Amino acid sequence: MTDTSLRNKVFNYIKSQILNGQLKHGDAIIESKMAEELGVSRTPIREAIQLLEMEGLVESTPNKGIVILGISAQDVQDIYAIRCLVEGLAARWATGRLTSAQIKELKKTLDLMEFYANKDDMNELTELDNHFHQLIYKASGSRILKQTLGTLHQFVQLARLESLMVPHRLEDTLHEHRAILSAFLEKDPTKAEKAMSDHVQKASQNIIHAHRESLSK
Repeated sequence: MTDTSLRNKVFNYIKSQILNGQLKHGDAIIESKMAEELGVSRTPIREAIQLLEMEGLVESTPNKGIVILGISAQDVQDIYAIRCLVEGLAARWATGRLTSAQIKELKKTLDLMEFYANKDDMNELTELDNHFHQLIYKASGSRILKQTLGTLHQFVQLARLESLMVPHRLEDTLHEHRAILSAFLEKDPTKAEKAMSDHVQKASQNIIHAHRESLSK
């Protein structure tokens, strides 16, 4: 058995390549080539592939070997259906628990999003969007909820980036984030939950469309 840390590094590398679109649906993983690229033996590659297979990101086929499955449009739809419910709950729980420092950080994050929107810096905007949601997860006070939503966000990171590039979606996202912040300032948990659920639902419709478009290319 290979060193666990090495296996995990290889696993995380390949997984990130899949989730950021470098390795696409239908691509094949050639163990020898991947081992040479990463400067490791084939053993950690093989073990990492087993983990990826357990997560449903790759599959072993008789003729092609290890093939990338990636995230399907149905996967994205399922993830956002779950997010709509759980993120609404996160916003409800966060209401009243957010500290003044966290409220200040949410405001700062939205201001920075507007700044980078004017510069069309989509990578920075995606990071800030993620930070905005992470702040709310933390304020919810639930470690399990935070871990669950962090995993869901990870699996749709490419689709989220594609979504923000759709005309007018960025402006809508900023408006929806402001509505969530407004509910927090009013300390209204019902309003916060609805604002977050509406935001995720609208993002879902846009992301599913953008993801289907990317798969058809």
